[in-house]
Amino acid sequence: MAGLCQTVVPKPHTGRMSVGTPFHPRTSPLNTKMQWREWSGYFASSVYADAHDIEYNAIREAAALIDVSPLYKYLVSGPDALRLVDRVVTRDATKLPVGGVIYTPWCDEHGKVVDDGTVHRLDDRLYRWTAADPQLRWLRQNSAGLDVTITEETEATAALALQGPLSRDVLEAATGESFDDLRYFRRRPSKVGKVKIDVSRTGYTGDLGYELWIPTEGAVKVWDALMKAGAAYGIRPAGMLALDVVRLEAGLVLIEVDYTSARHAMNPEQNYSSGEIGLGRLVDFDKGDFVGRLALEREAKNGGPERRLVGLQLDWDDIDGLYDAQGLPPAISASVDRSPVPVFAGGRQVGRATSHGWSPILKQAIALASVPRAQEAIGTRLAVEWSVEGRRGRVGATVVELPFLDLERKRA
Repeated sequence: MAGLCQTVVPKPHTGRMSVGTPFHPRTSPLNTKMQWREWSGYFASSVYADAHDIEYNAIREAAALIDVSPLYKYLVSGPDALRLVDRVVTRDATKLPVGGVIYTPWCDEHGKVVDDGTVHRLDDRLYRWTAADPQLRWLRQNSAGLDVTITEETEATAALALQGPLSRDVLEAATGESFDDLRYFRRRPSKVGKVKIDVSRTGYTGDLGYELWIPTEGAVKVWDALMKAGAAYGIRPAGMLALDVVRLEAGLVLIEVDYTSARHAMNPEQNYSSGEIGLGRLVDFDKGDFVGRLALEREAKNGGPERRLVGLQLDWDDIDGLYDAQGLPPAISASVDRSPVPVFAGGRQVGRATSHGWSPILKQAIALASVPRAQEAIGTRLAVEWSVEGRRGRVGATVVELPFLDLERKRA
């Protein structure tokens, strides 16, 4: 019926314990150290190899397979599908062609970010929507008066990120077709053997890569085919620890780490607008009305948000000095630290670093930080709290351009 939103929701797994993804029959034997973490009710491998830097090297130097099936996935269809998408996201969805993909945040009525993810246009009236958090209720709330159907596809569709400079070679070997013409943030259907898949030129690594959207029943067959085709290219499975390092290098924000969803915020400080997390460029005021528009327009008219996301390069000599003062050799964790730490300017705290760690390719300690706009200029000198043996110190930091690592091949 026109003007009626329809919702199709498959029965979710009802147990309280985490379950394996559709790729678990293959990922479980490979995770010999049994290092798992929970991701939206699924087991996600932290690391497969003895050390995650091996998997990091596969992403940056060869090819890697990353199971991203726990992402929430929805199909939005019907005569008013475009109207719903354009009503919710901050970008102009009317400009998205069939075969296109956009990365976008979406906000509440106060202009604060609810989540960020991708929207794929599969057909004139059909979209795939991916998100980190559940969005079914939000989509239903905003579909009032529209002739649209929202289908939860999280369990029906498995997802693999095939990433790295040799990922295209692996994909072409597995599918038997060329992907030279599939440009950045575009998508098209394909097949691996007899399994129909959808391939998008997207990823969360800042490198050349693809994401494969696969019917659950064909997941293991596609995994096997990719691993077989990728053997000649040094393919490896990669876990969340390696993914965290590459996404930090790429300057990509992580929900509930670099910003708090408006749904979960408990005070005003935990609410972030798109401009406060580096996504202000993805707000299009030339489009029609969308959720949060008035609040974001007010923010823009006032010169933008007071807080800004910046990249910081930490001074290695200062880190070395703090360890030396304790009679210790310098050390920095190979994994990304997601614990917020204070950022100082002129002796007073002005913000916080949300993700920080060591970049193997840049040979630098780097961090994402939220600071006042007065401190966002490239070259600004700040300081970050750093503890050694329980003793708090400070290391110098310089605001640098984001992303830290901008590889041309990701767009090639």
